[in-house]
Amino acid sequence: MIRGAGSAANHSMRWDRINSGDVLRRARQVYFHYCEHVPGGSEPLGIVLQEATDQGRVVFEAPVLLPEERFIPLEMIGGRGARSRNTRRP
Repeated sequence: MIRGAGSAANHSMRWDRINSGDVLRRARQVYFHYCEHVPGGSEPLGIVLQEATDQGRVVFEAPVLLPEERFIPLEMIGGRGARSRNTRRP
């Protein structure tokens, strides 16, 4: 087994070393693009972003990341799951 493979998505992101506002903005753009083009699609686990570009992809299982990639969990970007919960009391 390759050391670190399979567990890369489980490592916590160092938010103090990145522009978190930019990362979340880019992740939301990827996610909302997915929602627009696949309205009845499955709920993803999160978004994988390439650091150097505005490219990203929606993932449905824990990804193995390349060194220049970041995994953003869906709950951090306010996905459908977060919006579909009804927290109001009658």
